[in-house]
Amino acid sequence: MGVTQLFEQRVLFSPNIPDAVDNLLQTAVAASSVDQIKAENLFLQAQALDKQCLQTYFALYKFYFFQKRLIDAEKIVLSALEESARQGSFPHDYHQLALDGKKWDLYASETTLFYLYSLKALAFIKLRQGHEVEAQLILSHLRQLDPKDLIGASVIMDLAAGVSE
Repeated sequence: MGVTQLFEQRVLFSPNIPDAVDNLLQTAVAASSVDQIKAENLFLQAQALDKQCLQTYFALYKFYFFQKRLIDAEKIVLSALEESARQGSFPHDYHQLALDGKKWDLYASETTLFYLYSLKALAFIKLRQGHEVEAQLILSHLRQLDPKDLIGASVIMDLAAGVSE
């Protein structure tokens, strides 16, 4: 009688993620609670394997955030914003996007929504770094770029309001 081993996927990434990248990310997630160096190397390998796969940016900046490596998380978020804007053919600078907000439909695709999620992550990172003014500026731009609050930036806005009181 053979033994069947079931592998339960710990994190559901985008259904369009390449299998090799997904396998590296799943292994990295599994390792992240026991071996952070191994996990980081796996996250970086996944990103190197497919620099256009936005989920690698997401996984890496979340990893750094949970490791309290906020400077590293911020760098990856900024790279994520650039890559998603490149893929979506819109400016990566959220200041410029907010000025031309009517020109861009940031609800149009997974790529544009990823941009908004990453911008929310940047606001949260800034808040955690103690840069409340920068966080508030990003959040004010998010109000313009995501007026329906589809990405849930209002949660970060509430946290920021609590910090500034």
